[in-house]
Formats: sequence, C-alpha cells, structure tokens
Amino acid sequence: MLKITAYVDRVSVCPGETLQLMVHCEYPRYSVETVRLVHGDSCPAAPALKILPTDGVRRELPGRPQRILAGSFGLVERLPAWPPGRSLAFQAFICPTTPLKGRQAIISRCDPRTGDGLTLGIDAGGHTLLELSAAGSVHGVASRVPLLAGQWYFVAGSCDAASGQLSVFQIPLAPIPTIADQDVQHRQCPPASAPGLGADVPLVFAATWRGQDAGRPCASDHFNGKIDRPRVVDAALDLAALRALQGDTWSAAQKARLLGAWDFSIGMETARFHDGSGAGLDGRFVNMPTRAVTGHNFSGEVHCWREQPAQWSAVHFHDDDLHDAGWQVDLAYQVPKDLRSGIYAFQLSAQGEEQFVVFVVKPAPGAARAKLLYLFPLATYMAYANEHFGTNDGLVELHLNRALVIHPHQVFLNEHREYGHSLYDRHSDGSGVHYSSRLRPMLNLRPKLESNHGARPSNLWQFNADTHITDWIEHLGLDYDVVTDEDLHREGGALLSHYQVLMTATHPEYCSAAMWQAIFDFTRGGGRLMYMGGNGFYWRIAFNDSVPGIIETRRAEGGSRAWEPPTGEYYHAFTGEYGGMWRRQGRRSPNHLVGVGFAAQGFDESSPYRRSQASRDDPRVAFAFAGIDDEILGDFGLIGGGAAGMEVDRHDAALGSPPHALVLASSGPHTEAHVLVVEDMLFNFMGTTGNLCPAVRSDIVFFESGKGGAVFSVGSIAYAGALSHNRYANNISRLTENVLRRFLDARPFPG
Repeated sequence: MLKITAYVDRVSVCPGETLQLMVHCEYPRYSVETVRLVHGDSCPAAPALKILPTDGVRRELPGRPQRILAGSFGLVERLPAWPPGRSLAFQAFICPTTPLKGRQAIISRCDPRTGDGLTLGIDAGGHTLLELSAAGSVHGVASRVPLLAGQWYFVAGSCDAASGQLSVFQIPLAPIPTIADQDVQHRQCPPASAPGLGADVPLVFAATWRGQDAGRPCASDHFNGKIDRPRVVDAALDLAALRALQGDTWSAAQKARLLGAWDFSIGMETARFHDGSGAGLDGRFVNMPTRAVTGHNFSGEVHCWREQPAQWSAVHFHDDDLHDAGWQVDLAYQVPKDLRSGIYAFQLSAQGEEQFVVFVVKPAPGAARAKLLYLFPLATYMAYANEHFGTNDGLVELHLNRALVIHPHQVFLNEHREYGHSLYDRHSDGSGVHYSSRLRPMLNLRPKLESNHGARPSNLWQFNADTHITDWIEHLGLDYDVVTDEDLHREGGALLSHYQVLMTATHPEYCSAAMWQAIFDFTRGGGRLMYMGGNGFYWRIAFNDSVPGIIETRRAEGGSRAWEPPTGEYYHAFTGEYGGMWRRQGRRSPNHLVGVGFAAQGFDESSPYRRSQASRDDPRVAFAFAGIDDEILGDFGLIGGGAAGMEVDRHDAALGSPPHALVLASSGPHTEAHVLVVEDMLFNFMGTTGNLCPAVRSDIVFFESGKGGAVFSVGSIAYAGALSHNRYANNISRLTENVLRRFLDARPFPG
C-alpha cells in the first residue's frame, strides 16, 4: 500500500515563482528532488526512461501523516449566540439519496467541546430526527416511518422551550399509494432544556460540526442528497406555520421570526450561499457540493437554471465530495529563474517506495519563446484523476476485451475513497461526479505507471503515453515550451500569439469554451496546429473563476458516458453554459476545429493506416510524404502494436470537417472490440464493430486554416506510441517530422 502521497498548490508555475508541496508520509523521513520528465514509459520495448536530474531541490525531510477530510457541507460562521431555553425550529426540503446509510445531519448547530446542540437529521433507521443535547442530557423525537431514497420531503423539527415539547414533521411532496411515509411526532422533554450556544459555534447544513483539524473545517454525520430552502426560526411552530415559511416571500410578522432563510440559487458559480432573511447570515460551502441541481419545485418546463433560478435552489451534498485537501506545506520551492520550460516533478522516495508529483514550468512573462508549444492537457488529467475503473466497473473486462490487472495505486484508491473521484466515477449515493479538483494527490498522474485502458506492450493511457511525444520532440533536438490548458483557458489567444506551432497530447478530451475559441482563432489567424491524438475536444467543461483548481462537466445529450445527469441538470453551475459534447454545440464540433471527430473506441489491438490516393497525387501534401514510399503506415507501436487504436477519429463533412481537408490515410480493419460511438447511432444495430463497420476508423487529415495557417490531425490515441519504433526511424516518425518541420517554417500555406 502507498505510504507516500502528495500534491502541489498549482500545476503550472513560472521561473522565479514559488511552488508549494504538500506531503503525506508514513515513514520517519523521505527524500525529495526535482527532476525533468521527458519520457515516462518503463516498458522494456520502449526507449529508455528519461527522468533527468536538475539543479533544483535535493533534500531530506521528516515524514508526517496528513489526513483528507472528505464530505461536503454548508457553514454559517457569523451567527449570534443562542441563549439557553430558547424556542427554535429547523426546516428544509430534502431529497435523501442514502437514507439508510446511518446517522446524517440536515441542519445542525452543535458545540463539539460540550456536546450541546440541536440537530434536524436522519437516524440510523432512516427516520427524520430532531435531537436536542444539553448539559449531558439528550432528548429526541423521530418519525415512525423511514424516508424513501430519491423522494422529496418537507421536514422540520420544533423545540418549544416553554412546554418542553419536541416535534418532528416528515411530509412527502408526492405521496405514493400504499406507502405511508408521512408522519408527525411529538415528545415531551423538560421545559427550557434547549442549550445555549456561543457565537463561535457555526450552523451547519448536511453535517455536524466537529471543530477545526489542522486549520480545516471538520464535520461528521454527512448527509447524502439534496437540501432546498433551509430555514431556522426563532419560535416553536406548528406544521401550518412552518409551511408558510417555505416560500421566498414573507409577511413582516413571519420575517421577524426568521433567524435565517437560505437561497442556494444565488451565487451559483461560487462557493458562497446567501441568506435572504435580512439577517446577513451568508455562508460558504466546504468541499464543493454540486450546485445547479433541480429543487423540490422543478417543473420540467424550463431546463436552464439561469431562466428560473428559483427551481434550482437545491444543493446536492455527498459524503465523499472533495475540493481542497488543505494539507500543511512541507516544501516551498522557488523555481530557478533560468529553468527552461518543460514538464517537471518532485520525486519523493523512502524505504524503496517512490512517488512523483508532476508540474509544468511555463515561460515567464517577457521571456524568449520557442516556436513550438506543447499543450499539457491538465483538464483531461483532472477529469481522470484517481479514477476507479478497475474496482467500480463490473463490465470493465468486456470494455477492454481482456483480463484486468489491478495496480497498487488502484487498490489504495479503492480503500481510500477520501482521495476523491474522477469525472468517470459515481458518488457513494450513485450520482455522477460533476467536479474534479487538482488540489489533492492525483495518483495516476505520474511516470512509470501502467493503466487499465492502455494496450500492450506499454499499457499506457494519458500522461505516460503523452511522454512518447515529448521524448520524440527531444530526440529531434527541437526547442519547445510547455503550458497547461488551464493557462490557455485563463490567458486565451494572447498566450498562443507567441507561437507558430501548437502541438496537443494524445487525448485532449476535455475543453472549455475559452480553450476551444483560442485554438480556433489561432489556427484561423495563421497558426499551425498538430493534433496528436484521438477523441479530443469531446466534452465541454467549465472552470470556476472564483474557486481555484476545479473543473465541472455535465454529460448532456448522449456520448460515451459513465453516467448521465438528471433531467434539468445539463447546464454548468460555474458558468451557466450548456454542457455535454462539443459536437452538440453548433459549429464547435471537434471536426470544425481539427478536421476529425470521435468515431470509435477499443482497447485491445491497434491497427495500421493505408495511404490515400490524395496523399500521393495532391501537391498540397507532398512535403508530408518526402522520403516515404510505403503504402502501409504504422503497422507497429507501443500502444496495441499499431498506430491507430484505443480511441480513433474520422473525417466527416456532415459533422463539420472542412470540405477542403485532405484525408492522407485511413486505418483498418480494427478488431471487434472497437465499437462505433453511440452518438453515431439513433438505435442499436448489428455490424457496428471494427471488423465490420467502415465508419470505425482513424483518418489522418491535413487542411489549410487561413492566413497561412494549417492543421494536421492524426485521429488516434495510439499514434504517438509508434513514433519511437526502430529507434525513431519509421514512417510514422518521418511523416510527423516532415509536417512539424514544415509547420515550423514561416512560409505561409495557401489560402
């Protein structure tokens, strides 16, 4: 099992800036040094590893354990003190998703030092519970019937200090015939037994406060499900009076009773929430629960939350949400001012265990730039960070068409769910994971790591497969810079304006609107783009402009999806943009951008390409095939034994591929494990596998993009695995080098 895990406060840094490293280490001491990563494939058939020493950090540090506190909740910290013996009521609409998982808090204010407090929640049997603790005594009342998972309820609890009566209310909004899940219960306790609570005790939604842990908010009894319109009332009320407060407007008398009335539809893109009572008790969310989710009053007539936000005033909390691990800093590393742009890592080791924390050094403002820019696909790495394919997906071996190998980091992640999820996972309550963060250890972003999805002999996917590209560039002796696509999202076209050629990684799948537009404008403004992968620019994502280090996706309207969002939850909370595939976003399909779009996936064997007649006859592409007479290209490679495989893209004018684009080569046949993408099928039918369907293929495409620019797309994740074959002397390497050297030539392309 892993005893060293770590992360950095940001993945992209300039020379002269400081990078913070946070480490969990169960050994007494560990060593740390900075290395430059060029080639991370440890397969014997691949070129040698290139993990190069630098003149940076070489230190030995004391180890210490650091905990991850997963689980989201809402926190109201600026709250007046409550004197003892006060009448109070809590109420909310809730949609519980795991009511039988154990004790859960819905609204609570509890002092962990004394044990005093008041909680509206769910008990171990799934019943709505009101519980009061004061001076060592605990009094409570619960409904007699359990809540149903996935159903909306109005729940409330009332404490009458004068009479000592505790009341709990559980009212289903859509009663189901034969199921009696509505209940109202009362219980007597000593009068004036409500506890006093100091101003330093926060009010919490979806959890119970446990104080601070190493400076981080700590909670327990996490609630799974949605909470909508929570209210705290300065009185003990009956059901009718409570329900009169559930709306968004109140009479003067009603408003005078409200201690707080929270509207989660305001500030949707932030980690803050708003108190509409006038008391000013705004709060913040911890660990980023899912926003822009439908509330108890969703009608289905409108589907964008920006049009009628009152129908999206709920928040979906999860006991395994995680945004920022919040670990203490172990090393502050000032990047040397003369360090070249590239991909680097902190290499941590102790007693035979090794860990890497990857980061990018980008050019400093005003520094000299190379002509070639390599785009580090951080958003896609984040989307797959800490994925649980090997342990969550019961059909994974059918998907891969081979027996599964479980790697040590997957065993660790299966046992340590607090490390968070990828965008391909589901939360513990079965709902899809909408957010992924880089402010935590990302255990599959490192060299020398095999993947379930990678095909033989290297068995690589994403980062290590991408180092086949950087290794090849360095073999050619070419100068290049590296930036992350998060940098591109923030800086846009101004960043790309310094470069002549932009080169992608093998699988730049996740793309924001700002990224897409910057790349499109770059190519149409004279820039040259080399798309070196497959299934790129597929899912639209949103970054959060007020909360660092997190991305969001909504897998709307089809596509190859591990989960789909509920109806009414297709629009991003962070931006209000419609989610899903770029193919569904008008003239923004990957075909429009790079000339090809996702056609099929299969994870067993890769195939070669066959040259087209156009590649021989058309003088526009003669430069690309200089010195190449072969008919078959790429019948070799480290990823599946061929250059076309894993996930492949094809030219399709109907989906936006430019009509003047030239298809230089097409792959096939593929194995029956390569299956046509679901978005190409209106209904299932036979003959959609790679051994039968001509649409299952990869196309290598070239087209001029205007103002002297051009685009070259390989349309295959496996392509880069063929570059180093035969010591880099092969037709795939030659073709790609011909294109790159022509793209680096300032002579404009026609058009």
